[in-house]
Amino acid sequence: MVTEASISASGRTQMTNPRQRDYYWLRSFIAGGVAGCCAKTSIAPLDRVKILLQAQNPHYKHLGVLAALRTVPRKEGFFSLYKGNGAMMVRIFPYGAIQFMAFDNYKKLLSKRLGISGHIHRLMAGSMAGITAVICTYPLDVVRVRLAFQVKGEHRYTGIFNAFQTIYKKEGGVSGFYRGLLPTIIGMAPYAGFSFFTYGTLKSLGLAHAPELLGRPSSDNPEVLVLKTHVSLLCGGMAGAIAQTISYPLDVARRRMQLGTVLPDSEHCLTLTRTLKYVYSKYGVKKGLYRGLSLNYIRCVPSQAVAFTTYEFMKQVLHLN
Repeated sequence: MVTEASISASGRTQMTNPRQRDYYWLRSFIAGGVAGCCAKTSIAPLDRVKILLQAQNPHYKHLGVLAALRTVPRKEGFFSLYKGNGAMMVRIFPYGAIQFMAFDNYKKLLSKRLGISGHIHRLMAGSMAGITAVICTYPLDVVRVRLAFQVKGEHRYTGIFNAFQTIYKKEGGVSGFYRGLLPTIIGMAPYAGFSFFTYGTLKSLGLAHAPELLGRPSSDNPEVLVLKTHVSLLCGGMAGAIAQTISYPLDVARRRMQLGTVLPDSEHCLTLTRTLKYVYSKYGVKKGLYRGLSLNYIRCVPSQAVAFTTYEFMKQVLHLN
């Protein structure tokens, strides 16, 4: 017979029940997936233009960010701004779910099992979570990039399944889906790490020093303080901006490697080192390695703001606090 004392001891009785653990895992998975989908949908048009500019698409490479945003819908129709977003949603739900869930678990592992605490465990847990999510969902990202890079009248793929079939048959089987994986992993480590680190640090500092101004009680657990919505959006945006600045050149290299034979100069983009050297020598820093960075600031700030805020909201809805 379970006593009240055993129930109140930090919920240990509940967490020893396998069904309770599985249910918590499922709720955490859903919360992360919903957060990822909301974040990416909010900036889908910006994401497609970024890909077109990064990879020097011949139809748009002479344009700037704002000009491309105006030209793409005129040339291909309004919904062309969302080209590849279907594949993105198929990828981003498991990606967001795995990333947020893995971050929580890695953070607990580093803190409880390895004794790593303070701000550093957020940086390490975020990097590990980002890498885990990337490895699990990378083929979907490759397909999404290929679809987004297509221009009306010059389609190589008719849809998600056709892209999978074509890449598998013509680009070396399974290995064709992992072009650019190394720069993705290398770039994801600082990006995810600094993103989670910045948001978590700002959140903890804000709630510690100005709880009444910046925080409020969680709707599912009044004993837990959470950031107010507008504060969470601000912290998430700052986290995204800092993380993107650090990892952007690797993102450029990753996109060019993912596009593979779609690009006429693909022979120069077979490895991370060769790709970075080629882009730098041909286009320089501003127009090559950091091409489209202004757009990335515009897209990453709202994306990360929405991602973290939605996840915090979903944690309350699904009683994860």
